[in-house]
Amino acid sequence: MRNKGYLSVAKMNFQKTKAALAGVVALTLAAGQVQAEGHERVIQGEEYTPTIWIDPDGCQHWVMDDGFEGFMSPHRTRDGRPVCNRSEICGVIPTDTLFATDEAWITRQAKAELMSFFQNANAFGFLIYGHTDSRASDEYNIRLSEARANMVASVARDAGVRVVDVKGFGERQPRAQGHSAQALQQNRRVEIYCIR
Repeated sequence: MRNKGYLSVAKMNFQKTKAALAGVVALTLAAGQVQAEGHERVIQGEEYTPTIWIDPDGCQHWVMDDGFEGFMSPHRTRDGRPVCNRSEICGVIPTDTLFATDEAWITRQAKAELMSFFQNANAFGFLIYGHTDSRASDEYNIRLSEARANMVASVARDAGVRVVDVKGFGERQPRAQGHSAQALQQNRRVEIYCIR
């Protein structure tokens, strides 16, 4: 008998809690409707798909959603070390072969070759970095190198691969020193790092 009484009290408490929650949900929905009808700001949530995120340094993070808010948490081994993938340069493309001077558009043939490269590279993800020579202003070169890196990244995404990071460094990381035509040509490049 004592158990029966306890269960009926627990059941009543559960029903009260359920009713209270239903009231909160109804009030929240009503408030959202009033905001929408009054043309006030309505905040929409983001959708988080559970996955693994790779930082540009190659270290992994779990991307999760607890039902209210998305968050990332470091992916670690049992002994607490971060799980990291190694990255290496797997492609250096002279931009002269991809782009016209001062342009960031790729020809169809170059796009097809790049797509084939990305599809066959067998990498977990890619870092794509654009570089220019030093013939224009630093600001201009940063913009151009970013646009070119983003164009290569868009080809990678079209190929169905994961792009982890895209940056333009302009003239700040020269591969060759000097102002000879050969040095300038070596500095105009897009570097692709494969994360394996």
